[in-house]
This record gives sequence, C-alpha cells and structure tokens, in this order.
Amino acid sequence: MNRYCFCLQVRKDRLDEYAERHRDVWPDMQAALRDSGWHNYSLFLRDDGLLVGYVEAEDLEAAQKAMAATEVNTRWQAEMAQYFTGIDGRPPDESFVLLPEIFHLTPSTED
Repeated sequence: MNRYCFCLQVRKDRLDEYAERHRDVWPDMQAALRDSGWHNYSLFLRDDGLLVGYVEAEDLEAAQKAMAATEVNTRWQAEMAQYFTGIDGRPPDESFVLLPEIFHLTPSTED
C-alpha cells in the first residue's frame, strides 16, 4: 500500500463551516471512497486554512479516477469547491498538491 500526503487551502472565512461539513460526511460518499481504493484517509485542518490530507492506496491516480466516475463524488466536489482558494475552477479532488514523503518510521522487528 502506498502512502500519499496532499495539501489544499481552505478559505479562512469558511473554516468552521468546512470542518462542520466533515463531521457528517455522507454515508454513500464514504462507501464510494472505500470502494474506489481509498484507505486510512484523514484530513487535518490548520487555523490558517491549510488542509493536509493523508491517504493510502495501491494507486492514487486510479483511486481518483474511480471516484471521478461516481455520481456522489460529482455532487460532493461541487459542494466543497466553494470552501477552497487557488483551485481555479477545478474540483478540489483534482487540485491536490502532493507532498513527497521524506521519512517514514517502519515498525521494528520487536513490534
């Protein structure tokens, strides 16, 4: 399984609302993510709007394409776009800035 980290910028005036929307992500959206190969997916939001995401997938590009083919993702991305800056009219899930992994602590043989 590959690990991916990405960032996006949430509008400062919409931080609370964006966080609130993620307290109750639609069950069909969660199912689509799982079915499309997204694993161990987390979002972290800093108070200046920096959104950092972490996800594990066999192939992120394939997982993104599978999500793009779902109706629920089309609806979710359309609703989420209003919360971001710097995405230039693209859906948020097509605007990720991937961060390179520079260190990973592997489990010891004693674990």
